[in-house]
Amino acid sequence: MSMTIKRWMGLGFGTAVLGTALVACSDGPADETVGKKSVDAPVSTSEHTASEYGKMEGGESGEGESGDAGHGVNVLPREMRLAFMMGHVEAGLALYRAGEPEMAAPHLLHPVSETHISEREGLEALGFEGDLFSSVSKALEDGIPATTIEPQLIAAEENLRVVAGRAGGDTASIIRFLMETLAEEYTVAVTDGVVTDPGEYQDAYGFAVVAKQRAADLEKSIQPAVVAHLNDLISMWPSVGPIPPEDPAPIGQVIAKTSQIELSLSAR
Repeated sequence: MSMTIKRWMGLGFGTAVLGTALVACSDGPADETVGKKSVDAPVSTSEHTASEYGKMEGGESGEGESGDAGHGVNVLPREMRLAFMMGHVEAGLALYRAGEPEMAAPHLLHPVSETHISEREGLEALGFEGDLFSSVSKALEDGIPATTIEPQLIAAEENLRVVAGRAGGDTASIIRFLMETLAEEYTVAVTDGVVTDPGEYQDAYGFAVVAKQRAADLEKSIQPAVVAHLNDLISMWPSVGPIPPEDPAPIGQVIAKTSQIELSLSAR
C-alpha cells in the first residue's frame, strides 16, 4: 500500500530574524512526489492520515531544510500544529546543546519568526511564552554556548510541555501524526544510504522525541510497548543529537518501527 505525499520544496534562507544573523525560512512550490512504505514493514494503521490532514498546501524550509515533507501546518488542528513545532524545537535544542548552532538555527526559528506564525496561532491563550524562545534565539545568534543558558533552554522546553497539556487532543492521534510526519521526512532526508537533507533528518529526530514525551499520557495498557518502540526508534539516530552520521539507519528500518508504534497504539 502506498500513500501520496505532497511536499513543497523551499527556496532557502532570506529574511533576518531579530534583525540580525538568524534568518527565516521561505516557501515555494515544487513537484509532487510519491512516498511508498516498505513492503516488509507492517501496514500503518494511519495510512489515511495524509489524506485526512490532507490536501495540505504550504510547508516550510530553511538552511539544510529543503522543505517539510507533507504538512501545511496552517490547516492542522491546534494540538497537531503544536506537536509539529515542538519537534522542530527539540531538534534545534539538541543541536544547540551538541555545539552546532548553525544547524540548530533553522529549527529554532519556528517559535519566533513571522514565517512560522501559522504554527503558533492560538497558542498564546494557552500560555505560550514567545519571549523565552526569542531570548534563546538571541543567545544562539550571539554565540553564547548552550551550557551558559541551560536554565533558559529548560524553561523553553517546559513552556511547550505546559502548552501541550492545555491544548489537549487525543494522545494516540498526536503520536500517529508524528510518526506519519517522521516517516515522510526521513524518506526525504536519506538517499541511497546517505543523509542528503540534514534538516529533514533532524526534524524526524525531533518528532520522535516529542512522541516519547507525549507517550507519558497514554493509557497504561499500551504505554510500555509504545515507549519501548519509541526508545528503539530514537536510538536509530546514533550521533550526539541529530547530527547527520555517515551511515544513517535505513529508511525501511525507520518506517517499520513507526508502523510498529502505530500498531501498538491500536492495541488499546
